[in-house]
Amino acid sequence: MTSPHPPLRSYGRLKSRTIKPRQAALMDTLLPAIRAPLEPFEPRALMPGAAEVWLEIGFGGGEHLAAQAAKRPDVLFIGAEPFQNGVASALRHIDEAELKNVRVHDGDARDLLARLPDASLERVFILFPDPWPKARHHKRRLLQADTAAELARVLKVGGRLRFASDWADYVDWSLERLIATPGLSWTADRASDWRTPPADHVTTRYEEKRLGDCAPAFLDFVRT
Repeated sequence: MTSPHPPLRSYGRLKSRTIKPRQAALMDTLLPAIRAPLEPFEPRALMPGAAEVWLEIGFGGGEHLAAQAAKRPDVLFIGAEPFQNGVASALRHIDEAELKNVRVHDGDARDLLARLPDASLERVFILFPDPWPKARHHKRRLLQADTAAELARVLKVGGRLRFASDWADYVDWSLERLIATPGLSWTADRASDWRTPPADHVTTRYEEKRLGDCAPAFLDFVRT
């Protein structure tokens, strides 16, 4: 039975400034062609022969998503982002790089997770999500116990989850919930493991703005 009360939104506005004409055109032409299915689906059916399937939740302007997809054309990338200006920006990156291995969900990532089968992903990225810093808004944060459990469900054994934030309280919050999630194991052995950007990390313009209250922290977990 469908719950009469959908989960609280973990994101703010759906749109801000007017989308540029070229990007608006891509919303009408490219997005329908690469939109992730709106019903339960097997990711590999979207790209037969894909070596792996990676998911980025909250891809912002799409810089990280497009850069990773360009480096790994053998991997199917699924990006989830509700902010329409971000989706439009990502479509421009996808179009300019002529990427054929990206699919987009322009909505709440939790709806997408619910449509994925168990153990269907090799990697998940959650990079610099909305921190909702005020205590009364913490219930809106994406990383809740139930979301962490869903992430563990869709990851294959050996699959990896990366969470990054530059808000100290949100890092602590997320670490507490991820450590408590059965099937997820933190890979860090020393402080440099979370203080130093991973070798395969792609720094975006948003990250460079340093809008948080601490240096970026990177929490890598593996599905056991």
